[in-house]
Amino acid sequence: QVQLVESGGGLVQPGGSLRLSCAASGIIFSIYPVGWYRQAPGKERELVATITSGGTTNYADSVKGRFTISRDNAKRTMYLQIDSLRPEDTAVYYCNLRSRVNYWGQGTQVTVSS
Repeated sequence: QVQLVESGGGLVQPGGSLRLSCAASGIIFSIYPVGWYRQAPGKERELVATITSGGTTNYADSVKGRFTISRDNAKRTMYLQIDSLRPEDTAVYYCNLRSRVNYWGQGTQVTVSS
């Protein structure tokens, strides 16, 4: 079966950094576009960043210059490097793989607070 498993979330002070990981299994990872989404309390899930199979990236305006999405096809893993964290970045972060259907990870909590 297809599984996406996130890790790397936690409690961080403003200005800190985190690297989120998402490991895929049960699917040919390298040929599909993948992305990160987040959902803050009381808000809709929103797109954070995407990366195509060819490495083309796209970011939400709110995270440009601070977040970096990447992928390692050999490891079947995608990453989100988060720098200069702000309290408004607090959310559950979900990884996504878009094939014939969309697959989602279980989510990892990122909390930015002093």
